[in-house]
Amino acid sequence: MTSIPTLETKRLILRAPVVDDRDGFVSFLMSERAMYAGGTQDKEEAKAEFQEMLDFWKTAELGTLTMVRKDNGSAIGHVGGLKPEGWPETEIGWSIWRAEDEGKGFASEAATAVLDYAFSRLGWKTAVSYVAPDNKRSIEMTERLGARLDLDAAKPAGLTCLVYRHPHPDPMGGDGGMAVHA
Repeated sequence: MTSIPTLETKRLILRAPVVDDRDGFVSFLMSERAMYAGGTQDKEEAKAEFQEMLDFWKTAELGTLTMVRKDNGSAIGHVGGLKPEGWPETEIGWSIWRAEDEGKGFASEAATAVLDYAFSRLGWKTAVSYVAPDNKRSIEMTERLGARLDLDAAKPAGLTCLVYRHPHPDPMGGDGGMAVHA
């Protein structure tokens, strides 16, 4: 099993998902907010997806981390690098679970930390984000992160999406000032 990192940013702790995160994740997947995260699911489907999220770390060097606000300790979403079976590349993805936590820069802060970790600590040269063509907010955020639309990139089978490529930010490496706890 891979050692799951804990990353720390100015306002967030990004840590391994734990059972206590399940209710927030399941509520998110059962809501209309999940329209760009595979669509609204029933409770049993959402619980099964949460278990898959926990299990992903057993076979990969990076998976989904839970975003926890430092100011109040609440789990507000997830972010991470994933490459489900059959996907052509590793994706950096994110979701904010509740509307009241959206639009405050938490997702971009978390995604930046995960990208920095993947590039500087894991040696990745690139990553992509698969974004629904009508998900304007994620497209804007992905572009703010420095990713560019890659029209030649392969897409996961059956997924209608745009592929945004995150280039390596610093060919010489570096940790972007992020704290990492193993």
